[in-house]
Amino acid sequence: MDKLNKSKRARYQRLNEQLKGLFKSTENMMSRLATVEAILHHKIKYYSWTGIYLLVDGELLVHSYQGPVACQKLAKDKGVCWAAINQKETIIVPDVHDFPGHIACDSATNSEIVLPLKDKDGNIIGVFDVDSREFNSFNEVDAEELEKILKMVIEL
Repeated sequence: MDKLNKSKRARYQRLNEQLKGLFKSTENMMSRLATVEAILHHKIKYYSWTGIYLLVDGELLVHSYQGPVACQKLAKDKGVCWAAINQKETIIVPDVHDFPGHIACDSATNSEIVLPLKDKDGNIIGVFDVDSREFNSFNEVDAEELEKILKMVIEL
């Protein structure tokens, strides 16, 4: 693993430990997710928007976030968030301008990572979405570490 990825992984691991401590005060999933959004958004410099969209009656609606004003509702089966839900996997987009059907809530966004958000029973209830103004911000290290954090949200 190269130096950049080692540094990136180490940062996530430090934040993971910080989040574990904060999670001791509540088992509420939404409270924990709001804390994850705030910590990651303010501690990782390439994050420009960090938030959650929840599935509500078949629609993908913004729930909570850090960053510029979000799209309130995402068009069904369009964009990165719906792709993550429909494919049931994390989607990394190095250049959002090349992603078919990308929904540009913030025109300054250039790369994105979206992870399916699951409840304790493993059902997809929404997505955890992170945007960056830089191209190629996200890679497998981000995916692996964010997946660990989201798993910790529901398991601790």
